[in-house]
Amino acid sequence: MPTYTAPTKDLQFVLHDVLKITQSDIPGYADLEVDFTSAILEEAGKISSEVLAPLNTVGDTEGCRMENGVVYTPTGFKEAFEQVKEGGWPGLDMPEEYGGQNMPAVIGSAVGEMFSAANQAFTMYQGLTHGAASAILAHGTQAQKDTYLPKMVSCEWTGTMNLTEPHCGTDLGLMRTKAEPQGDGGYKITGQKIFISSGEHDMADNIVHLVLGKIVGGPEGIKGVSLFIVPKFLVNEDGSLGARNGVTCGKIEEKMGIHGNSTCVMNYDEATGYLLGEEHKGMRAMFTMMNEARLGVGMQGLAQAEAAYQNALEYAKDRLQGRDVTGAKNPDGPADPLIVHPDIRRSLMDQKSFAEGARAFILWGATMIDAAHRSGDKDADGLVSLLTPVIKGFLTDQGYDMTIKAQQVYGGHGYIEEWGMSQYTRDARIAMIYEGANGVQALDLVGRKLAQDGGKHVMAFFDLVKSFIKDTAGQDADFDRDFLDPLKAASKDLQSAGMYFMQNGMKNPNNALAGSYDFMHMFGHVCLGLMWAQMGKAARDALSAGASDAAFYETKLATGRYYMARQLPATALHLSRIQSGADTVMALEAANF
Repeated sequence: MPTYTAPTKDLQFVLHDVLKITQSDIPGYADLEVDFTSAILEEAGKISSEVLAPLNTVGDTEGCRMENGVVYTPTGFKEAFEQVKEGGWPGLDMPEEYGGQNMPAVIGSAVGEMFSAANQAFTMYQGLTHGAASAILAHGTQAQKDTYLPKMVSCEWTGTMNLTEPHCGTDLGLMRTKAEPQGDGGYKITGQKIFISSGEHDMADNIVHLVLGKIVGGPEGIKGVSLFIVPKFLVNEDGSLGARNGVTCGKIEEKMGIHGNSTCVMNYDEATGYLLGEEHKGMRAMFTMMNEARLGVGMQGLAQAEAAYQNALEYAKDRLQGRDVTGAKNPDGPADPLIVHPDIRRSLMDQKSFAEGARAFILWGATMIDAAHRSGDKDADGLVSLLTPVIKGFLTDQGYDMTIKAQQVYGGHGYIEEWGMSQYTRDARIAMIYEGANGVQALDLVGRKLAQDGGKHVMAFFDLVKSFIKDTAGQDADFDRDFLDPLKAASKDLQSAGMYFMQNGMKNPNNALAGSYDFMHMFGHVCLGLMWAQMGKAARDALSAGASDAAFYETKLATGRYYMARQLPATALHLSRIQSGADTVMALEAANF
């Protein structure tokens, strides 16, 4: 059975050596001393490794089952959920007034990575609840907040998001779910939603569904969509649970992965719902949840890659196959371990350099969320908005690829279920699809985010890269060559791609849209290149200061050099594809495919 060890030391390195969180003026960051964050991460890591990870295979093999309309989660999930709730983990970064601990999002993200890596399907129950609670916090009335948030923050009640219908996914303007006003402030919600993660289960007393629907008589299309709170059980004025609402689970979807999460078809039959936010402004309210979810899904790409890499590394060290071409490394044994072979090293270095770079990227993104929410920093809000499709799309694409590389290290055993490696690949696959498929993320990046606020935020990103290079250059020729020069070249490629879109996208929009996926990946590589340059600088500085754990920092530098030399040059390929335009992409008539 696969195992998982929480990367607490690496998380601490990013938080304190790279991001230097205690030196930030973001409210709450001054309290995040090394010992304090260490205590949180160690405890979360212990739960991840000892409680959640052993249930990962259980959830995959058992899945969820429905009997007489009741959905039962896999063996051990309910008890583990109680442990997570007792520790206050679901409310780690939620407001104290509703029972949370008011920690910054950067700490919530660090803990979230570990929980998700240990057991993605399990962690989704609390993850969806967090997103639903955030939407109510941002858009709900005071009465709605008081009614739902204390129970949701503690995960006594869980939450969901209901968007997709059988005939519409991305194009939500086509939805048919209707809401009929009742004259008392309530609505009757009727319709069917599919692919609803955590839609029905046995781990919470109530499930608070956030449902998109159209108020009868409202505008057509997306402009007529509103968001409603539709609880499984109605809530009495004193906060106790009342009658069962008109919402039921039609079936549990049979899926490729995340079997431990109850992905449901949900039927609404004149269910009582309450408007969340304004009439016909449902997408604005839902996107509070969607944007948070997209960052969380990007984290899932990293998490599955990290867990798969850990197991592939151990296998490569233990499995004896062939001899090192430069001479036997295990002369007393029948063969050398797999890890001596350059191609295995290449695969492991791909995985390691991605996971560590992605971790820094996620945590950097979380600091921008904190700056926006805690300090009202509009520039940080704009930058993380720009980077959200990159975090979601690039990290999940790459994360999935890394799970395949990890599986490949095992050879045939990676394809056999008893070794458990296929689960990482199957679980990682959904992250490329839900919360907006990655092709849509790329279109959002190029079609909307680049031009947002007159291109202010993408220019701020380029200035950030340029400033880092300028401030760091000239101190160490080797560092300049290994880290700064590749980053400069990749950033120029990204700027050239942006210029191509400006010059060619207006006269033929397909020229921009055909290159959007490559641009998203190019942007992702530049972001990881920036992270690796920053981590390389932090490691170099620590060694210069006489750090006691020199091996850790030397390993960090070596891993960074690998990414800059072997992965970052992919920007040149992506640029070439972008500059080839849309003609070859659009050349065939639909009938000729």
